[in-house]
Amino acid sequence: MAKMRTVDAAVAILEKEGATEAFGLPGAAINPFYSAMRAHGGIRHTLARHVEGASHMADGYSRAADGNIGICIGTSGPAGTDMITGLYAAQADSIPMLCITGQAPVAKLHKEDFQAVDIESIAKPLTKFAMTILEPGQVPGAFQKAFQLMRSGRPGPVLLDLPIDVQMAEIEFDIDAYEPLPVEKPKASRKQLEKALDLLTAAKHPLIVAGGGIINAGASAQLVELAEILNVPVIPTLMGWGAIPDDHQLMAGMVGLQTSHRYGNETFLQSDFVIGIGNRWANRHTGGLDTYTAGRKFVHIDIEPTQIGRVFSPDLGIASDAGAALDGLLELARERQAAKTLPDYSGWVAECQERKGSLHRKTNFDNVPIKPQRVYQEMNKAFGRDTTYVSTIGLSQIAGAQMLHVFGARKWINAGQAGPLGWTGPAALGVVRGTPDATVVALSGDYDFQFMIEELAVGAQFNLPYIHVVVNNSYLGLIRQSQRGFNMEQNVSLAFENINSPETNGYGVDHIKVAEGLGVKAIRVEDPNDLPAAFDKAKALMGEFKVPVVVEVILEKITNISMGVEINGVNEFEELAETAADAPTAILTKA
Repeated sequence: MAKMRTVDAAVAILEKEGATEAFGLPGAAINPFYSAMRAHGGIRHTLARHVEGASHMADGYSRAADGNIGICIGTSGPAGTDMITGLYAAQADSIPMLCITGQAPVAKLHKEDFQAVDIESIAKPLTKFAMTILEPGQVPGAFQKAFQLMRSGRPGPVLLDLPIDVQMAEIEFDIDAYEPLPVEKPKASRKQLEKALDLLTAAKHPLIVAGGGIINAGASAQLVELAEILNVPVIPTLMGWGAIPDDHQLMAGMVGLQTSHRYGNETFLQSDFVIGIGNRWANRHTGGLDTYTAGRKFVHIDIEPTQIGRVFSPDLGIASDAGAALDGLLELARERQAAKTLPDYSGWVAECQERKGSLHRKTNFDNVPIKPQRVYQEMNKAFGRDTTYVSTIGLSQIAGAQMLHVFGARKWINAGQAGPLGWTGPAALGVVRGTPDATVVALSGDYDFQFMIEELAVGAQFNLPYIHVVVNNSYLGLIRQSQRGFNMEQNVSLAFENINSPETNGYGVDHIKVAEGLGVKAIRVEDPNDLPAAFDKAKALMGEFKVPVVVEVILEKITNISMGVEINGVNEFEELAETAADAPTAILTKA
């Protein structure tokens, strides 16, 4: 056995567990850990400008590819509390992420020492495991348990807090004798899946709701194959978007109050059976439960047993990893296909395709200032099937989800449940780290963009190129729209006359100057006809300089985006598409 510092053992464990991408900020209480990373050499570290930004980078890295676990590192005190929003975003969407904090010496934890905060207690509600490690000998076991918990059951983040004296202590440790703990995931039985398939095949208008658990399980191919064998349409949730490509004939659209398609909602309302796999029945998806559940039976398959029945009681609940469930359903479906006992759903599929071919929102507007719908139309034209979109919250995300197209798993990366403003930029940097050969396009409103705008400098410093589309209406648009019910527009305008940039025409912050000051390239667009050239230029600048490129689009200040409180009562504030020319990038639009 070799004697070494606990931090040297911890870094060796990170490498053996396959977690070698870190984002963070050094500080006095975590410097021993940084010295271990430097000595080891196998952990790449990206220096963030804010610890919350580092946590979102680690989150984005984890979401970017199957098996990734991003690491966020910070010193004691405020660094840990800055990570809390990042932990919440990861926990809410079932994302594995490892946060490591420095801490005051063990003997001073009760003495209100400088930057000594009980981060374990603060982080526990937002993690699968949070621990201040008080004994040096516990370090290897704590890291071992952390990785097991991150990967087992419903994935999620963990936090390990390392007092500086624990970091400096020496222990006996042999990395060759270290082995990751087995990952535990429930698996549906054949009997359970037979009952689920019996319920589905007894229905006339069945649907599969595909949740983010399918993405987490890396089981998108199994989902598509199952849908094809059964010939049953698929409704992806916002977190499951991309599990089946948007242009697949069985992709029936998203359902919901905001991030939804008109044809998706209408198809759902015509269904009589729903099997949800790896989803959680989020309220922005379901709307009122009486409307959502009326006239249909439900099977719910989820990796977390306590998730079943949390929102409403299904007719059948099965605790299972989504990938294991899909494998089992595929086996049964193939058997029934060979025995020719599967129902013929071709008529139902044709009805769904008819709706998908006709129920669209208009995007082809020529207005100046620009209407947001036109931006997404031009993005569909400019960016190909391999594009990975990153977004978080706001009218930009809602409209983007209604009008953009996604063609594969992990190509829509979104902080769906927590929705923290400022997440998009740093998360996009993490996605670039996780998929360096991908075309990454971030989408923000002006306020989301401003929240953590300093992280653009990280992209410049470390040559992390992506395109950041900023739709700027100088408003907190989603909040302004929700305030309509109170007959007010209170504290939601971001506009002011910028004495240094009169060219912003009263829209306030000069994002171009700020972005360029942070070392990246930036373009402003004020005419919709200039959008194609701007996106082409952005791609060229990104390729030439290997830095983020901001494309700021000046929007009309007030646009109400389609939304409602029931899936059968979504308010359409703009014109609907009547011909193909009204929505030229819509999928399966009729002439």
